[in-house]
This record gives sequence, structure tokens and C-alpha cells, in this order.
Amino acid sequence: MQKLTNKEEEIMKILWKLEKAFVKEILQEIKGDKPHYNTLSTIVRNLQEKGYVDHEAFGNTHRYYPTISKEHYRKVFVNTSIVDFYDNSYKSLVSHFAKEEKISIEELKEIIKLIEKNK
Repeated sequence: MQKLTNKEEEIMKILWKLEKAFVKEILQEIKGDKPHYNTLSTIVRNLQEKGYVDHEAFGNTHRYYPTISKEHYRKVFVNTSIVDFYDNSYKSLVSHFAKEEKISIEELKEIIKLIEKNK
């Protein structure tokens, strides 16, 4: 699975939310600076070439839909990040968030309870 650019990820988040959409509808959902219609159309076609989306044809117009679920992408992205940045150690990942104060003691206790429950 090819890594997506930030803009491609933004478009995928919109498609996951909308489930099916024409380029015009995707454009309406973009926050902030909106790309030109043709630029967005090119990004969506690139996503199709990478296997992330497919389309239904309605004459000359295409309605796009995701072929990969958000959950599947998240799983692959998280696992790749853990391997690349945390030496394949979930402990290192959690330690990073604890050091950066991005996770509270209460949240860590909840995680421990979930782990113990699933054993």
C-alpha cells in the first residue's frame, strides 16, 4: 500500500465521510484554501491509480468512492509508524505520549484495564 500525501489523506477523509462523492462535492467539503477543480480531480485520479478509490461513471462525470476502509488505512499507517519511528515497540510509542504529556495517568490506567480484560 502506497503512502498518501497530506492532501491525499485529506481527500480520503472526506470520501470516507461522504462514502460516495463527485469532485464538486469533495471540493465543497475542503476547509480553508480550496484547490482548483482540475487540481482536485487530478488528486482523486491519483488516489484511484494508487488503489484507494474507484468510480461509477455517469456519462462524462464520475462519482468516486473509497475502496479501502478508514480502519484498514489507520491500521497500516499506525503499524508502519510504530516500526519506522518506535523500533516496533508499542511501549516506546506510549512512553513518547506520556513524556509529551499527551496521555494522562487515567488514560494509561484505562489502557491497562483493556489489556487485562482482553487476556
